[in-house]
Amino acid sequence: MGSPVYMQIFEDIKKKINNTELKPGDIVPSEAALCRDYGASRMTVRKGLALLVNEGYIYSIPGKGNFVSKPESNKYTIYFDEMENPINRVDQTRLLEVTIIMPDEKLAGELCTTRNKNVIMIRRLFYTEGVPVAYDVKYLLYHKGMPIVEKEIEHATFTEMISNNMPIFALKKEIMIYAQIPDEEIKRHLNIYHNLSLLVVEQKLFDKEEKPMGLGITYFRGDYIRLQGTNA
Repeated sequence: MGSPVYMQIFEDIKKKINNTELKPGDIVPSEAALCRDYGASRMTVRKGLALLVNEGYIYSIPGKGNFVSKPESNKYTIYFDEMENPINRVDQTRLLEVTIIMPDEKLAGELCTTRNKNVIMIRRLFYTEGVPVAYDVKYLLYHKGMPIVEKEIEHATFTEMISNNMPIFALKKEIMIYAQIPDEEIKRHLNIYHNLSLLVVEQKLFDKEEKPMGLGITYFRGDYIRLQGTNA
């Protein structure tokens, strides 16, 4: 069975852009022309064009048409997973604590909640070949009757923790990366006895209405981790 027509439109135009038959700034064939060429409905054509827009190949100007985008050569995508990343793989986790807390002012602000609303705090350690490489803390908004299955939490990524309450594709994610000197508690958990910076990765997850659902902070030993991006 062949590909759906909208995918044929997507692939054909993408091929023309990649082989420079269509150059940045060139106008893409009109919807009417594509309907005629592919014997497709306007809805099918629009579906193929929408894929090209989402992939960054084209952009639309209302009343004028669709145009080939200029490649973003300085744009990189970072793939981040607490359990697996380009440098090391977490082969063991240890659940330190799962508890319900009242957030302080800073945490309440991050989660757009009040200080009298319950928040679930999850603390874990990640190991690589027996070495503790990361200290992980997650804060999830608590909902009455929300199940807390410690066995599942111990090995779950942040999105997996949230996706029990919402489809993963409906989640919006933000990430922030920075360096930090560890405090005494983190030094103790990561067996740090000398000056060593941490690579800190903060993740915030939002629902489809862009309301915060959780905050995750993972503190990686600087000598065991780094992130890699790609412009592919």
